[in-house]
Amino acid sequence: MKRRDFVKSTGLALSGTAFFPGNLLACQNQTDDKPNILWITCEDMSPHLGCYGDTYARTPNLDRFASQGVRYEHAFATAPVCTPARSCLITGLFATTLGTQHLRGVQPLSTRVHCFTEFLRDAGYYCSNNVKEDYNFETPDTAWDESSDTAHWRKRGTGQPFFSVFNLMTTHQSQTRYVGDALQEKTQSLPDHQRYEAGTVPIPPYYPDTPLVRENLAAFYTQVSIMDGQVQQLLDQLAEDGLAEDTIVFFYSDHGDGLPRGKRWLHDSGLQVPLIIRFPPKYQYLAPALPGAAVDRMVSFVDFAPTVLSIAGVDIPDVMQGAAFLGGREGRAREYVVATRDRVDEVLEISRAIRDSRFKYIRNFLPHRPRMQRSFYSERTPIREEIRRLHDLDDLSGDTTYLMAATKPAEELYDTRDDPLEMRNLADSEAHRGALQRLKTALFDWILESRDSGFLPESDLLARAHGRMPIDVTGSDRVYPLAHVLETADLVGRGTSALPKLQEALADEDAAVRYWAATGLAALGSDAAAAVPNLRPRLQ
Repeated sequence: MKRRDFVKSTGLALSGTAFFPGNLLACQNQTDDKPNILWITCEDMSPHLGCYGDTYARTPNLDRFASQGVRYEHAFATAPVCTPARSCLITGLFATTLGTQHLRGVQPLSTRVHCFTEFLRDAGYYCSNNVKEDYNFETPDTAWDESSDTAHWRKRGTGQPFFSVFNLMTTHQSQTRYVGDALQEKTQSLPDHQRYEAGTVPIPPYYPDTPLVRENLAAFYTQVSIMDGQVQQLLDQLAEDGLAEDTIVFFYSDHGDGLPRGKRWLHDSGLQVPLIIRFPPKYQYLAPALPGAAVDRMVSFVDFAPTVLSIAGVDIPDVMQGAAFLGGREGRAREYVVATRDRVDEVLEISRAIRDSRFKYIRNFLPHRPRMQRSFYSERTPIREEIRRLHDLDDLSGDTTYLMAATKPAEELYDTRDDPLEMRNLADSEAHRGALQRLKTALFDWILESRDSGFLPESDLLARAHGRMPIDVTGSDRVYPLAHVLETADLVGRGTSALPKLQEALADEDAAVRYWAATGLAALGSDAAAAVPNLRPRLQ
């Protein structure tokens, strides 16, 4: 199998058939008529919509929109934070392949990498973005006809097809940090049928049930309802312009909830997003199901760019790592989705996750760090403040202690069918040993084939790139012996049995191997005392 095909399958064999019946119809009916495509995106929100079964959420507009379109039940971001997720969305490549995985670690743009909108523009589309980019590289002038807070499809040429993005900040983490009188004031701005009472808000088991937690959750849901109205305003504009029957509309979020154990975590609460796509009657042949239906097919953000190109009838560049899930160039359904977590703000994590339709495997390569490291930006979240306050009072128990754990398991395995909140780690279960090994093998295959650059310390990554985008250099084993580096990284968290290999790796000629050897010793703590004489001379 060619490397590109292997990576497109997300590290393993694809499942399903090459084309759905609807694709055959698409091939038969495809004309030169190009659909308009509208992306309405929101931020920091898991599928908290009535149409997804959230009985507390009051989202009549998006619920109606879902009845007119198809609802994807298994759509996932490739990272649980905006910048790496968005760099993947705009390019069709994983952030860890590009080297854009560290939040706001802006990279120079490789000549090998293009925003998919450049191909749309070459095909005659007017492309507008309103307004957030956050790609972790400087946006090329060729990416958009306009990218600003006034960008709109209305500025296109007469009869010109468009691809337009409107990004709604309303549900962003920063917009949900209010409680008390501020909550009451904001809630009162909603119509009666959309108001929330904190006393009835559902509490996940990893949060303590206190008034402050309830108010913060009610504030989040309030923002969801406000965003629901903003979506309808955009849909109304489309109808007013007489374009609703010519436009395929996507609605989705950039990753999971901007609350503790959502954004920044590799659980489904940080990765799973709502995805609803509405096809007007003239483009219904492109839809995977009838209006109002739910689709089980797993899709990943890495698939979005090729999907838009496929819908538009534009060839998909070989460099893209995803596969279209709609249109005449649709690929086969994927068996797994992969996600990554690296540095966010000042907080360093290196974790990888892979999920099939049932099981989720997470490998934490820095298991000796706390589950909820302190982060200046996030510490102002009321729920986080409350959890820390109760922890200091020794007033947490049971599942509410989860986020305050001083360390993490090296490996996590969850049965998302029986344990959708991913609270029961099955990594040590003999009955699930086969599932863990299968997923781990697939994940490590993906790391190698996608040339995951995250196993280089960030400063080392920049040094090896020599001012270029990491993708231009990390594909070379001479520059980046990834298999050898990964082998050493996988010793971290493996207990004292790994000590001899870690000590041996301290003398390796590659700095990244030595880094992971030292990290493995740090994770062992006092159990690695025998390695101190070997470690000390190498600390410089």
